[in-house]
Amino acid sequence: QVQLVESGGGSVQAGGSLRLSCAASGPTFSTYAMGWFRRAPGKEREILAAITRSSSSTFYADSVKGRFTISIDNAKNTVFLQMTSLKPEDTAVYYCYCSTNRVLLTRPDYWGQGTQVTVSS
Repeated sequence: QVQLVESGGGSVQAGGSLRLSCAASGPTFSTYAMGWFRRAPGKEREILAAITRSSSSTFYADSVKGRFTISIDNAKNTVFLQMTSLKPEDTAVYYCYCSTNRVLLTRPDYWGQGTQVTVSS
């Protein structure tokens, strides 16, 4: 099975930056896109960004456009989320996911255990 391991979370002050990483292993042949979603206390899951493995085309949620950047390595097995201008409302557990859907790349099929991001003011 596909395994995803997130890292890079932590605590940062408002306005700061963090870079999250996600390493994928296992049978990832059918993975069309990788992305990130987050879940904050008392809030619904938010799909933040996705990137296709083949062309590196990207999708961003309006809430993070201009602040977050998703990228993927040349081996197509590691995805990153560069987060800048962080706000307290960005506090959440961040999850990396894989999607096998060529149309709905924001639909997670597999995800990791998550990494905590805490933004303080």
